[in-house]
Amino acid sequence: MPAAALPHLCLGPEASTRKAVAILDANHEQIALVVDRGGVLLGTITDADVRRAMLAGVAPEDPVAGVMNKSPTVASAALDRRAALAILRRSRHRHLPLVDDAGRLCDIVCTVERIPEPHGSSALIMAGGLGRRLRPLTDDVPKPLLRVGHKPLLERIIEGFVEAGFRRVFLAVNYRAEMVQEYFGDGSSLGVRIDYLHEDRPLGTAGALALLPRSLCDPLVVMNGDLLTKLDFRQLLDFHRQHGAPATMCVREHDVQIPYGVVCIDGHRLEGIDEKPVHRMFVNAGIYVLSPAAVASVSPGEACSMPALFDKLLADGERPGVFPIHEYWIDIGHATDYERANSDCERLFPRAVGE
Repeated sequence: MPAAALPHLCLGPEASTRKAVAILDANHEQIALVVDRGGVLLGTITDADVRRAMLAGVAPEDPVAGVMNKSPTVASAALDRRAALAILRRSRHRHLPLVDDAGRLCDIVCTVERIPEPHGSSALIMAGGLGRRLRPLTDDVPKPLLRVGHKPLLERIIEGFVEAGFRRVFLAVNYRAEMVQEYFGDGSSLGVRIDYLHEDRPLGTAGALALLPRSLCDPLVVMNGDLLTKLDFRQLLDFHRQHGAPATMCVREHDVQIPYGVVCIDGHRLEGIDEKPVHRMFVNAGIYVLSPAAVASVSPGEACSMPALFDKLLADGERPGVFPIHEYWIDIGHATDYERANSDCERLFPRAVGE
């Protein structure tokens, strides 16, 4: 990458973590470079750095100085590309900043962007809900077939999995299942094999797991069928495998502002007043990765929710993981959410040539 192309990756140490996330989301290199006013490289920020910071309680407004890797692997700007790539292979890193003798950033060498290769993991999309909260839009059309932009929401979800290298997708269907099956068929038009799990009655967000073939031996990604997201499922699978958890739950930061001054008291005495404080917490994002053992723990015909499954794992002494999402994500549960998703769609999911 020529040095002149680096400004879109750079930010100062006083910049917010939110700004770093915006840089990561906007570039293929998947790195942000923290430099001082003189161009000296102070640190690097990758996707993993951001997710660790989120779990540690770092707020989006906090400066990146507390998030960045302050001792990244770097090399001399005099190094040729072949030698730089050799360093990357040995270190198993994806990025190698090149600096001059004064530590000023001159260039960066990145490994070629990963091409999604087919892998053994499958995805299960929960697409059988009644969509009551979106009526009358769902009176005649199941929610997964509602168009977001110029194509159905469920088609966008499946395309996200295909782009991440998934070659098999299961759809749990119930309400107007025949319409979903008629639209997607066997999935060949999207480059994926689609199998249908028919729920005779609503089984909850985890009950359909018992309908899966027992031959699955790789992690399974489970996703609610009413979500629109730019999440990279490859990163999610990598995270799950690296941590060896029986299950991983994707979470989102959610802020709740108390509309009053919160009074702090000690007995009958006033300690202070916190005016309209904001409480930041993680909420379930409706996307999960499950080990084959976790899938097999759901009994056939048993109604079960995903929270209940995770509670069962905890009760059994297991330690599920959490994966914080910083990418675009919206739960299309109400008409206002549907309107917002359509408004965001053309910007976030531009049409491919020929569509």
